[in-house]
Amino acid sequence: MAAALKSPGPGPGPGPRPLPTSPHPRSATHSPIPRRPRPKDFAYLLRPEIYLPLSTANVPPAFAAQPPPETPIPELLARGQFRAAAIAATKALTGPEAPDPSDHAKIFGLLYTRLACLTLIDATGVAAQEVKNLEDLGSSFYVDEATGEHLVPWELRVLNVRLQALGFGDPRRAVMSYYELAREARVRLSEAMGQHDNSARELWKERLADVGIRVAGALVEMDDLSGAANHLASLPGREGGAKLVMAKALLWLQLGDVEAARACVQVGRVEETTGKVVSALCDMADGAYASALETWRELEEESDDEMVGVNMAVCLLYVGKMQEGKVLLEELVSAGQSSHTLLFNLTTMYELCTERARNLKVKLSETVAALDATPNGWEKTNADFKL
Repeated sequence: MAAALKSPGPGPGPGPRPLPTSPHPRSATHSPIPRRPRPKDFAYLLRPEIYLPLSTANVPPAFAAQPPPETPIPELLARGQFRAAAIAATKALTGPEAPDPSDHAKIFGLLYTRLACLTLIDATGVAAQEVKNLEDLGSSFYVDEATGEHLVPWELRVLNVRLQALGFGDPRRAVMSYYELAREARVRLSEAMGQHDNSARELWKERLADVGIRVAGALVEMDDLSGAANHLASLPGREGGAKLVMAKALLWLQLGDVEAARACVQVGRVEETTGKVVSALCDMADGAYASALETWRELEEESDDEMVGVNMAVCLLYVGKMQEGKVLLEELVSAGQSSHTLLFNLTTMYELCTERARNLKVKLSETVAALDATPNGWEKTNADFKL
């Protein structure tokens, strides 16, 4: 039974009273106009003081020259000049032509460029401090109220997880955040399957598999090796392409389980080349360098991949042919290759070959600096040359 309406003033006993009539009755056919959600304000990411200066103390003199400051960011990225790109991204975010505070696409695009480039020039510590300004990307503030879509690109959200774990000194934070991303990926994957959207389905399936591998990596960084092994064992064997299969095999090798690494290519749908690479790496982990060397030689005939040459040189070192391995690595540098692994192994061989290793290292840094710029990265650090 409905409660009776009471009059605020004196009057007869209880009982319903007629409600006062509005002098301007509202038509039942009209509905209030829905309010548009306010655009989110990301002005806090446009403040110059939140971006730290970059030190050049760890940069060899041969790499001191930098491109003109007006060089466009896409050109810097295409030439592998990541330090200059990181600086240019900061200027674009904080300078006179900074984006509108509500232009989330441009702001987060520039921020991703900044943070990714910092990790590529061995300035991960700086990136870990700067990423704190994003705070909690899982909050509703970063969700579009109209569409329900997240405003931050997936790539930045994934990068943010590890950087914030480093910045806040809380490695468990990474595991929990990856699980949140995995939960979202499963929802998106289910939606794509329901809508028969094959391209979206493959995208979210790959993202889900990638996050699964990253969880295992985070557990390894926490020294929770048994947890990482159990997690890896729980992942579907056929999920992801060759890149994810390789990542899974490398994690198993890092955990010391060679047989599990071999099993990755046995159950995964991978190309023959990927299978040979994993097999050779497993042989190296078992100390069977002669067998691994034969496999690397076969792969060298099929591919000009730098990784093949570097591993072949390492095997040559362990089978007593260090001079041949050194020459092979120097040939890779002359051909324009200059990864950290290649340079580190070559400088190590210099240390083993001669007491004048430092002079050879400095000369090597000058040789690499003179190479044509590539998207793989031009600028190096002292650590690359063990200086």
